[in-house]
Amino acid sequence: MRVWIAAVLALSVGAFRDLVAQETSAAQGSPASDTSGQQTFRTRCAACHGLDGRGGEHAPSIVQDKVKSVSDEDLAGIIRDGIPGKGMPEFSSLGRNRIKAVVAYLRTLQGAAPTEVVSGDPTRGRALFFGKAGCAACHVMEGTGNFIAEDLSDFGRAHQPSEIRNVILKPDKLSDLAFEQATLTTRSGREFSGVIRNEDNFSIQIQDAGGQFYLIEKSDAVRIRRAPLPAMPSDYSKRLTPQEVDDLVSYIAKAPPK
Repeated sequence: MRVWIAAVLALSVGAFRDLVAQETSAAQGSPASDTSGQQTFRTRCAACHGLDGRGGEHAPSIVQDKVKSVSDEDLAGIIRDGIPGKGMPEFSSLGRNRIKAVVAYLRTLQGAAPTEVVSGDPTRGRALFFGKAGCAACHVMEGTGNFIAEDLSDFGRAHQPSEIRNVILKPDKLSDLAFEQATLTTRSGREFSGVIRNEDNFSIQIQDAGGQFYLIEKSDAVRIRRAPLPAMPSDYSKRLTPQEVDDLVSYIAKAPPK
């Protein structure tokens, strides 16, 4: 059972190494919170497990009943100690409070939060997403768009419409966009460009605009040019009417067609 759970909870080694480097100091002595757990999950885990924890191409669901039945203590122990040889490394450097925050957020994903009413029209919202609003220039929805920023296909399953609206209208309030883009040139002259998804001392993983992942050993890189991700437009309240914002929120929230 423990081995099976470890496989279900398997997270990217590179992602957590990067997480440890950035967050260990914050973890020590800080009270655990759902907010810090959500930020950790969204920026480091959701790319594989999905924003709603239901899994995807690269990792399985972590909100199914078999995981729900595991105690908080056991979940924390699996994250902390890992299972050598079974794809689950140990993450003791995260610190007790940070691990507790991740476990607490996993529990919120496993629960059934009440759904807010969505007043917009998702059909019109889809047209806005891929048209006037220009969201698809950076984001993917339903497998279409660019993988420059976060894939929003599952965003609506893990966030209430009011949260989606705040992201659209107040992007300056976001604090968890930790990724950056890079162009890497190898010794053979091959060039890779895209968003850095995982990185450690020995390798770097890049996802290009088409969604393809590339894992490159740093020893094979002769040049890495880094840049922050493009800032999300902050003028949607002026570019879109209130009704258009409602429609866009409705589409991202996956509201049923009217």
